[in-house]
Amino acid sequence: MMESLEGKVAFVSGGGSGIGRGAALAMAAAGAHVAVADIDRDRAMAVADEASWKGTECFGMVLDVTDQAAFETARDVILRRLGRVDIVMNNVGVVAAGLPEEIPLHEWERSMSTNLLSIVRSNATFLPLLLEQGSGHVVNTASAAGMFAYEYERMPYSVSKAAVIALSEALALYLHPRHIGVTCLCPGPVVTNIRQQMTFSGAAVRMRPPVKGMTPADPMSVGEMVVDAIKHERFLVLTHPELHDLLVQRANDPEGFLAERVRIIEEG
Repeated sequence: MMESLEGKVAFVSGGGSGIGRGAALAMAAAGAHVAVADIDRDRAMAVADEASWKGTECFGMVLDVTDQAAFETARDVILRRLGRVDIVMNNVGVVAAGLPEEIPLHEWERSMSTNLLSIVRSNATFLPLLLEQGSGHVVNTASAAGMFAYEYERMPYSVSKAAVIALSEALALYLHPRHIGVTCLCPGPVVTNIRQQMTFSGAAVRMRPPVKGMTPADPMSVGEMVVDAIKHERFLVLTHPELHDLLVQRANDPEGFLAERVRIIEEG
């Protein structure tokens, strides 16, 4: 268990905004040195500068999570500057929206490569380091959309995030006996810029929340949840209490739960 982040080295992908920014700042406030990686260099550098005011060494870097070589370059830069890696947070997501029959294959491939295979690339790059030192923590950002179906308009996103949950659970089985923690963050609505990463195909569709009227969470509070989960080696992090209640309902009556979701969609 990583009871303190003081002096630890963290890598955060998708760290230039939203949840990634919140997590990077929360980790820095807890005493960690943070490498902030993002596809947008300016955003990564801005968050790193902001995190540096917490008193630790933080720096930004460009990272295309669909490129294995980019992960290896990021690892080498971190090791050169900070000497080790203790926390790896995989926090990227793109959304392909549209009716299921109208979303083209290339959008499915983009979603899977970015949302799921980015973690596979990260594992191939960073897990050997954590295993060699016999300590560390991995955080994977999934989504409430991957836990249960409440919409069909973002199917590639939901499917890829469901796979992230499955990957994270299996990874916990492997890493926990090796003294490496795993956290799976499953946020509901959060104030982020993910709409900038959305593509739309075919007819216009509406965006539905898990629960009608659910208030979007603040990314900074989500970042603090992540830090708390690392310290207490907690696997599942839900941003909204309502999500836990829905999971209990689903477990108790899967058929009834799905029927209720269908009814909600039919009623608009």
